[in-house]
Amino acid sequence: MLYNPHFLPCKHCILSARSQNPARRWTAETTVPMTQAASDWTLSAHPTIPKGLPVCIAIIDGYGENEFKDEYNAVHSAQTPVFDQLRASTNRFRCVAAHGPAVGLPSADDMGNSEVGHNALGAGKIYNQGAKLVDKNLESGQLFRDEGWAYIKSAFAEKALHFIGLLSSGGVHSRYDQLIALVKQAAADGARKIYLHVLTDGRDVPDGTGGEYIETLEKDLRALEASHPGGDFKIASGGGRMQVTMDRYEADWPMVERGWKAHVLGEAPTKSGTALEAYTALKAGGVSDQNIGPFVVVDAEGAPVGTIQDGDAVVISNFRSDRVIEISKAFEYADFAEFDRVRVPQGLRFVGLMQYDGDLKLPARYLVPPPVISRTSGEYLAKNGLRTFACSETQKFGHVTFFWNGNRSGYFDEALETYVEIPSDNCVFNQKPLMKATEITDAGYG
Repeated sequence: MLYNPHFLPCKHCILSARSQNPARRWTAETTVPMTQAASDWTLSAHPTIPKGLPVCIAIIDGYGENEFKDEYNAVHSAQTPVFDQLRASTNRFRCVAAHGPAVGLPSADDMGNSEVGHNALGAGKIYNQGAKLVDKNLESGQLFRDEGWAYIKSAFAEKALHFIGLLSSGGVHSRYDQLIALVKQAAADGARKIYLHVLTDGRDVPDGTGGEYIETLEKDLRALEASHPGGDFKIASGGGRMQVTMDRYEADWPMVERGWKAHVLGEAPTKSGTALEAYTALKAGGVSDQNIGPFVVVDAEGAPVGTIQDGDAVVISNFRSDRVIEISKAFEYADFAEFDRVRVPQGLRFVGLMQYDGDLKLPARYLVPPPVISRTSGEYLAKNGLRTFACSETQKFGHVTFFWNGNRSGYFDEALETYVEIPSDNCVFNQKPLMKATEITDAGYG
């Protein structure tokens, strides 16, 4: 299965040894296999794949089809004899859209990503996802009427409100228009201390645009202060998304610790009077936006302008889950032991923009209810006694298990399912682009 270049899925394989009949076809509109009642889990025979034949689904990172067949198209320029052979047969090759409405996102301008792509592939159907869910709740105003907003609103009069998230309009983890809408409504609802802890992108948006986003945010905050006398609205801390806060799958807890120190404790190697000054200084050595180190904004006396204190409200402003689960654990879990938090704010009103793990109920409170993804392919296979094998490296393991199974942790039937995680190397992806493909293949054949 091949993908639009807007969606660069992760490299893994799922091997399904079929002990009964293979699954029938799916459509985007149906929530169960075509012509079947919702209570029926029976799978009928595939029209062409023989019964009992093992089937492998391999998601290949960085592979995409588009209309521009020139030297700037890496996939087109590469030697790909296997795909060339598949492409020559109409029965063995087809392209599917993997961005925008095809995977439940708002418009064709919205990039796909690993999360929504694997949700759609694993479910075999389309659900409103991440950004679209948030958009609908913002447009209707439902977000500001729900219990999550009421929970943090109780802190507005006396305490500070903090937002932690990716400062970007990339639409993969977050969007700036959603963030500023939340900030403006909070000010309108009486929040007089609003502090933002921003993580620069340079991955889902062009590198070097972090300064532009910071400038825009600072300008919007100044305008908000002017319209709300007595308001103190500032960027308080930040750093690059691959250095601060946004680790995933517990691959690099020190990254989360650096975020905790900056956001909560006000500690970082770089301290400046404004976020833009800090960003500019950290970029001076040619570091990419996503890899700049942590920084803290300080006042004229050198004190942090917006650390997280007892009784404050904290909102994680990312809608995508994988890179904010760990920082959510640090805020929510009393018995957290992955690093020394030094100071844990008491009486904190902590919410996610969404709930990031439905099984863990993490966080316990959130602003937008999650989609309910049911009757996924994994559940169908388990209900029909089919053995499955899912494997990936740590950085992508959740994609072939949690996301594939409709944002559900654990097994449907542990006796039938085998999940194997290959430990990731602790490095940036471009240093080792093979992404453990050899080890994954060996595990599959083993």
